[in-house]
Amino acid sequence: MKRAQSVILSVVLGAGVVTSAYGQDWANLKEFQQQNAALGLPEKGEDRVVFMGNSITIGWLNSRPSFWEGKPYVNRGISGQTTPQMLLRFRQDVLALHPKVVVILAGTNDIAGNTGPATLEMITDNIKSMAELAQANNIKVILSSTLPAYDYPWKPGMEPALKIVSLNKMLKRYAEENNHLYLDYFTAMTDERNGLPVKYAEDGVHPTVEGYQVMEPLVESAIAKALE
Repeated sequence: MKRAQSVILSVVLGAGVVTSAYGQDWANLKEFQQQNAALGLPEKGEDRVVFMGNSITIGWLNSRPSFWEGKPYVNRGISGQTTPQMLLRFRQDVLALHPKVVVILAGTNDIAGNTGPATLEMITDNIKSMAELAQANNIKVILSSTLPAYDYPWKPGMEPALKIVSLNKMLKRYAEENNHLYLDYFTAMTDERNGLPVKYAEDGVHPTVEGYQVMEPLVESAIAKALE
């Protein structure tokens, strides 16, 4: 066995489960390779939109399949991922699919420390890099606010609430300065603790069906603006 194949990477998933994977696919590039190949390029006149994210994004597809049916929406969320992992697979899972719009929803797993310590500046820089790659390829960018979270069930005590407030201010400022759309889920979903109420997320992080139903008209409005 090659040495590279014997390297064990420990990945802390958003659900709080620790798994080990052999090899160097830290960004999980294999996850969507076959689906990307099968999808191919957009048809003429297709307003393809790629959703880049983590468990909140892929959970949207699993919890609300009806929202995705019959629409040119491509879900590229991977549970537990942080912004450096998303940045590594951004070219494959977004640029190569030639969408007109990308919706980026990220940051909470970085604050949780899923792949190690990360400052708000580091998180913002990774999201900026994704936005710059998209913009350089004539893809409209929608930067989503990080969803509220008072605590993480898989990593309690990280005190994310105020960190997320600060991160969202940084993302909003960057979006406004660079002609990107800022999608504010936070204001529509937060409670008095700057967390998610139980009706929107039973575990305080991952949206319920009702939570996703709050998000859906907001993202569709942003997509419509991006396509104007």
